[in-house]
Amino acid sequence: MSDSPGPLPDERRAQVVELLRRRGVVRVGDLAAELDVSVITIRRDIALLSSQGLIRRVRGGAVLHGGPVADTLAGGENEDRPGPQPGSRPGPDAAEAERSQVTIGMVVPSLNYYWPDVIRGVREAAAASGARVVLRGATYRAADERRHLSRLIESAGLDGLLVAPTTTGDDGQELVRWLQEADMPMVLIERTAASGPYHEAMESVVSDHALGAGMAVRHMVELGHRRIGLMTTTQSPTSPHVRHGWRQACEEFALPLEGLLDVSTVDQLDHEWPKALESVIDQCVASGTTALLVHSDPEAINLVERCQERGIRVPGDLAIVAYDDEVAELCDPPLTAVRPPKMAIGRAAFGLLAARLADPDPERPTHRVVVEPTLIVRSSSVPQ
Repeated sequence: MSDSPGPLPDERRAQVVELLRRRGVVRVGDLAAELDVSVITIRRDIALLSSQGLIRRVRGGAVLHGGPVADTLAGGENEDRPGPQPGSRPGPDAAEAERSQVTIGMVVPSLNYYWPDVIRGVREAAAASGARVVLRGATYRAADERRHLSRLIESAGLDGLLVAPTTTGDDGQELVRWLQEADMPMVLIERTAASGPYHEAMESVVSDHALGAGMAVRHMVELGHRRIGLMTTTQSPTSPHVRHGWRQACEEFALPLEGLLDVSTVDQLDHEWPKALESVIDQCVASGTTALLVHSDPEAINLVERCQERGIRVPGDLAIVAYDDEVAELCDPPLTAVRPPKMAIGRAAFGLLAARLADPDPERPTHRVVVEPTLIVRSSSVPQ
């Protein structure tokens, strides 16, 4: 885009309508380039003109009312879409399939831990429906997530987004507002968000982490424990939900919350972790804690190893349940763990977005899907 002042918004939207009158159908990317504005701006213009009954939104662009159903617009050029091979001439069927293929952008905060199974679930569902997924991995930072999202949206080849954004703090709240203004069909994964004057919710698919934490507490109560503590990591967006479920279950079983260990630490990659780990074990001994729910697996494994070095038996002196079940089984002893339904989350998220894309009704209500985790019982809580 140039730095020179462009037309006023009303003038620009009048240009969009005039271009449609001349051509009958236009692509979002072509309009953005021709009018020298961003793809997001053109999407907003099309949404407004459609709401006024002047044009009709279609996947990938817009048509005049009474114009052709422009499913072919979905095949706009995309920097991630492979072009034809030199010398090849795809037949009509192949070309039509390429044009009509749904393309979904996906941005997750990590490609190494927790998220690979979610990604597999999305890809499995996408492959079954003939859709394409463009994946980007971020770093749990709102600025990085916004950079990836901007590039995907600006590419003009997307039909929708699956995203696990940072939602907390000033940067996270600003990112949520930006997403809601992007005028792109999207579903949040393992995140919920709402904003606006009436606190409108965004569509989402999440694990019921509070329920999972409650399952862990009930398991330990059934084993006879009454001093059941909680250890979480400060930066994790899952920790508040785990804490909420732990507190609810403790109240349900009349466990004295004011006397139970509830500690939040840095994660095991932080240079302060060894000191934090020693403090947690000291607090367990001082408070008489006999069972501990730990989020997440790496911290729980480190905790077991250090307990053994200090002569504290697991589970004889301290029963431990991990939250995530990514690598919990690799511990010695293998860790009992709450397993969020990661692949099911991915499949459900794609299904919800596909349903949104297939339903042209602008009044379609917001859907929020919650999926149950499971508890996998192993040796760290039950002596074998």
